Amino acid sequence: MQSIEEIYEMYSRKVFLFLLSKTNNEHLAEELTQETFFQAVQSIDRFRGNSSVLTWLCGIAKNVWLKYLKRHQELLSIEDDIPEIRDTKETNVQWEQKEILRLIHDMNEPMREVMYLRLISNLSFAEIGEIIGKTENWTRVTFFRGKQKIVKEMLRDE
Repeated sequence: MQSIEEIYEMYSRKVFLFLLSKTNNEHLAEELTQETFFQAVQSIDRFRGNSSVLTWLCGIAKNVWLKYLKRHQELLSIEDDIPEIRDTKETNVQWEQKEILRLIHDMNEPMREVMYLRLISNLSFAEIGEIIGKTENWTRVTFFRGKQKIVKEMLRDE
């Protein structure tokens, strides 16, 4: 087993992106990432290795996110609009990409989660399947159908 520092270095960015796909808020995603690793340190002795470390961490992160939602239910709404995306050196988001993000945001779960995990968190289909509890093939099909919905909507709007 790797040290917690090595685990943090290897997986913190992916956990952050996973939470960012849930929260659409960088500061909240960072805070929840820290809470995820705090809980991981507390429960590391219960990790049996039945899944990858990333899957285990994303499971913790999802529980941290759900706990946060329960505590802050009145402040948050899953159906809120995607926050304004600013152009930065790291992200040069153009209007079309914002429109795609809006279309993804309007999708039903679990398709929305698959799209976010693939496009924003850059996870493999196998990793997404592990996180969601579905097969890799199911994840591929769901992602493909999500892309089809986006293309159909973009063509309809033109």
